[in-house]
This record gives sequence, C-alpha cells and structure tokens, in this order.
Amino acid sequence: MAVFSSWSTAQSQRVFLSFTSNSVDFISNSKSRKSICCSSSSSELNPVRLELKVAGVGIHKVEKGGEDAFLVSNFNGGVLAIADGVSGWAEKNVDPSFFPKELMANASYLIDKEEVEYEPQILLGRAHAATSSRGSATVIVAMLEKTGVLKIANVGDCGLRVLRKGRLIFATTPQEHYFDCPYQLSSEAISQTYLDATVSNIDVMEGDKIIMGSDGLFDNVYDHEIVSTISRINNVAEAAKALAILANEHSRDANFDSPYSLEARDRGFDVPWWKKVIGRKLVGGKLDNITVIVGEVVSS
Repeated sequence: MAVFSSWSTAQSQRVFLSFTSNSVDFISNSKSRKSICCSSSSSELNPVRLELKVAGVGIHKVEKGGEDAFLVSNFNGGVLAIADGVSGWAEKNVDPSFFPKELMANASYLIDKEEVEYEPQILLGRAHAATSSRGSATVIVAMLEKTGVLKIANVGDCGLRVLRKGRLIFATTPQEHYFDCPYQLSSEAISQTYLDATVSNIDVMEGDKIIMGSDGLFDNVYDHEIVSTISRINNVAEAAKALAILANEHSRDANFDSPYSLEARDRGFDVPWWKKVIGRKLVGGKLDNITVIVGEVVSS
C-alpha cells in the first residue's frame, strides 16, 4: 500500500522533507522568517511583491522505499526543489535515498548564503559539492524573485509547469542521454554537473500556479490532466494530493496509455510484431516514486 504525506508551509519557515516507508523526516532551520502564506494589500508606497504559498506530497514504491526528497523555503520570494534518487544504486548495495536527501539538506542550508547569489544553478553546484553520499539524482530547483521572476535550473527529468488562468504557459524539457537514462548529479567523477543544467527564467504574476514534480508525476500524468486538476481544485495542498494520487493510480494501471508508454513507442520500444498484428501495443503506467509540489503566486 502506498504511503503519502502532505503539509503546508504555514507550518514551518523552512523545511526539508524526505520520504521513508512509514514516516516523513523533517530538517528545519530555526531562523525566523516571515511566513510565505501571509499577504497584504499594496499601495503606491508599497508596491506588490510576489511570494509563494506551497504544498507538497510524496508517494513511493513500497518495495523500494522513498528515493525522492524535496525542500521548500520561504527565503526571498520562495524556493522549491526536488531530487529524485536513481534506484540503480541499490544493485551496488547503496541506498538510493541517501544522495538526494543529503543534496536537499545541503541546498536548504545554502539557500541564503551570499555566495549562492540567489541563483538556482549556483545553488545546485554548491549543494552537489557539499554532498558526500554515494549515489546520484535528477534534480530541479526554482527560485522566485519578489519582482516576479521565477528562475529555474534543471538536471534530468524532474519537471516544472506554470499555469495561468487555466492555461499552460511554461514547461521544462527533460534532459537525457537516451530513453529512460536522464542527466543526473552523481558522486562519481564522470557525471553531469551544475554547468549542465538547463536554466530558464519566466515572469510570473499573482494567481499563477507552479507545479513541480519528479518524473513519477510527468511519466504518468498528461499536461491536460494537470491543467484540469489544478483548474477544479483551488487549494494547493488538495491539488498536490490529487495529482499525486492520480499519478499513483495511472502508474499501477497496466491498460493506461501513459506519457511514458507513448514516448517508449515513439522511441521504438513496443510489443513483439505478432502482437501488433492482432492490434496490441505497449501500454501501461510507470511504477515509480512520485513527488508533487504545487505553489500559487501571491502578493505580499
């Protein structure tokens, strides 16, 4: 049975979360900061500044344990990040969750450091350099300036979507060496680094919704399903939970023609020819760890 947990940033100033088989581990920074859920009216003397109110949910494969980790910080306009551990390390008797957990813990500690310059690509580099655990992870970081600029750095196939008034206005593009082998930060000397990240800047406005997820979300849920879910559920916590549950349901449906199976067929992976003759094709969801963060841009 899958386990999920959810929370709202109203409960903590800065929180790093990692999911295990039966609990959620919290590493919090005690430094007091203004809650990102607060909002106030603007005036000519105090122009509108933008922040995020956010909720996150994780569902993991019971047989593997939680290999995803994520963090949310209300520093500046708000910071979101997800690291998805590479499960193949288990074959080397290495726990795949250690690397992403430490990576996110380091990122949480470094967010407000001067040398990071509030740049997601630099934060990735600093956090990666400070991580000593063996393993690897795909990772995405987004930082919102209070002026309304959302800055994104992505290595691999974790992703981010921005919705405005029920329309998709921005989507990240996965990075991969070949099908099902994404770019990743690693403890190995020969791997990608923060310099390989795809960097994007997008202007956001009050009311925009930001959806960030590991590939467990985007391999199992189409963008039009994300748009539909966000459009009918206004509360960010409920929306994150709904998307995670939908991704989990699709991942376990052997008959669902998922984004993952569609891409696999496009890349030449399919059922044997004799099954094609009788009208069969490769379908099904992808069983995976699933992490979803949903944020709404609000004025402060």
